[in-house]
Amino acid sequence: MRAARLDITASSRPRLPRHVHLRFDTLREKPIVLAPERVLWPDEISTAILTRCDGQTTVCEMAEDFARDYAAPPAEIEADIIAFLQDWADRLLIEVATGENDAGAQT
Repeated sequence: MRAARLDITASSRPRLPRHVHLRFDTLREKPIVLAPERVLWPDEISTAILTRCDGQTTVCEMAEDFARDYAAPPAEIEADIIAFLQDWADRLLIEVATGENDAGAQT
């Protein structure tokens, strides 16, 4: 039985689960995401989001960083980040840290 849907919000602190790894493929010179029975090739923006998924940084903080870096409205960026992370959470490729000292359990 599948667990309840994980909803990503502005206060979520996303992280990659233990079974998902963001790496750099030196042969193709591109980032790669390795997950059980899956290989994903994230684009530049996706990679930027995924590298910030450390279980400490909130989605809101990510959006503020991107807004500064790209001179764009934080609310718009936040909505895009949430949509991206929600898709990944629905595919069980993102989890959310639940407490300050949490290693990253799903909520």
